[in-house]
Amino acid sequence: MAHYAQLDSENIVVQVFVGRDDVVEGIADWETYYAPEGFTVKQTSYNTYGGVHYTNGLPSDDQSKALRFNYAGIGYSYDETRDAFIPPQPYASWVLDEDTCLWDSPIPYPTDSEGIYNWNEETQSWVEVV
Repeated sequence: MAHYAQLDSENIVVQVFVGRDDVVEGIADWETYYAPEGFTVKQTSYNTYGGVHYTNGLPSDDQSKALRFNYAGIGYSYDETRDAFIPPQPYASWVLDEDTCLWDSPIPYPTDSEGIYNWNEETQSWVEVV
């Protein structure tokens, strides 16, 4: 079983679904098979995050299974040059990390307490909420 992302004409994910990935006589390319006219389909890995493949919550021994940097979600963009799924930019000030294809805040998330923080774009700071 494999997961696939359907892209619109601007390479934005509009649907993620489960499909086949095994070899079936007459079908060599599932991405093409699943693509409706006018759309592109790309396989995505449920276990890949930030360019790392995980098994049971830990980095896998076999990183060749890491696929397209991140598991696709509706609204994610597909970057053909990077061959990567990139989540929507959460705030205008956040910058794309080229190594993970994830967004980084201008100031790292606080690690000095057990609090929960939200990003405040206006003040460009983390604000403790709990």
